[in-house]
Amino acid sequence: MPVITSNYTPPLPFKNGHFSTIFPNLLRKVKGVVQKRERVELDDGDFIDLDWSHSANKKSNRLTIIIHGLEGNGQRQYILGLARHLNQNCWDSVALNLRNCSGEVNRLYKSYNAGASDDLEAVINYIVKKYSYTQISICGFSLGGNLMLKYLGEGRLIPSQIKAAVGVSVPCDLYNSLSEINKPKNIIYQQRFIKNLKAKLYERQQVFSNELSRSDIKSCSSLIDIDNLYTSKAHGYKNAIDYYTKCSCKQFLQTIKIPTLIINAKNDSFLGELCYPINEAKKNKNLFLETPDYGGHVGFYLSGKAYYNEKRALDFFNTLQ
Repeated sequence: MPVITSNYTPPLPFKNGHFSTIFPNLLRKVKGVVQKRERVELDDGDFIDLDWSHSANKKSNRLTIIIHGLEGNGQRQYILGLARHLNQNCWDSVALNLRNCSGEVNRLYKSYNAGASDDLEAVINYIVKKYSYTQISICGFSLGGNLMLKYLGEGRLIPSQIKAAVGVSVPCDLYNSLSEINKPKNIIYQQRFIKNLKAKLYERQQVFSNELSRSDIKSCSSLIDIDNLYTSKAHGYKNAIDYYTKCSCKQFLQTIKIPTLIINAKNDSFLGELCYPINEAKKNKNLFLETPDYGGHVGFYLSGKAYYNEKRALDFFNTLQ
C-alpha cells in the first residue's frame, strides 16, 4: 500500500525528536495496569515470562501480544501505556519478556536478539493452543518490532487467529540503525545502551564463566563490539555484520500476508534512511507505512493518558474485526 499521510502533530516541545524520546523514559508514569506473570517452558529447556493484563470484560476474545525493545521488559512505560489503552477498550494484552529480560538470568547461554523469531513463534503457538482468543494482534517496539516483522515475513504458517500487527519505531535495517546510533548526536543513548548491555553480560558471565570472560566484556567499547563478542556468536552467526544482515526485517516485508502497520517518525534519531521501507510498502498490499514528522523514538506524546501510537494501534486492530 502507499505510504499513509500522518496527522500526528504534538505540542511544541515534542516536535523535538530528542525531547520526545527522552520524556516518556524519564517522566511518564503509567498507572492502573495489573499484570500477572506466566512462565512458558521452551523446547530447548529455557523459558520466557509473559505478563498478562486483562480488560474489564472478562470474556474478551481479543488479545494483543506486545514485544519490547532493546534492554526492555514488560514493565516499561511504553508497554504499560499500550496495555492500559487496550484493556480500557475491551482487549486483553500480554507483554512478552524476551529471554533474559524478565529479571532472572535464563538457563541457557543464548539470550534474545533482533531476529529471534523462533521464540515469538513458540509463544504464539503456546497462546493459541492454551487460550481461546479468536482475534490476536501483535505490536512490537523498536527491536521487538524488527523481530515481529521478521516472524511475519519468513514464510512460516501464521495461525489464523493472528489478524494484524503494528511495529513502532522499527530499525528495519539493523546496520543502518546502528550507524545512526553511532553518530555524535546519539552519544548519550549509545553510552547508556553500552553500559546496560555490559552490565547484563557481566551478570551472565557469573553463570557462564567458560563462555565469557570479564576482560573480554570490559574491552567492549561499542555496540558492534558487544554484538561481535556475544550477540552474534551466542546465536549462531559468524559476526555482528552477519547477524545484522540476516536478521534485518526489511528483506522479509514483501512477503507479509496479514495487515501490518509500521509507524516510524521522520525525526527518530535511531533510524537511518534504509529504515523507512517506502518501496516495500508500495509493493505489498498488506503493508502500511506511516512516517509522522514527529515522535522521536517511541515517543509519540499526546496530552491525556494514551499516546498517539497507542491510539493508532488500537484503531488499526479494530478496523480489522
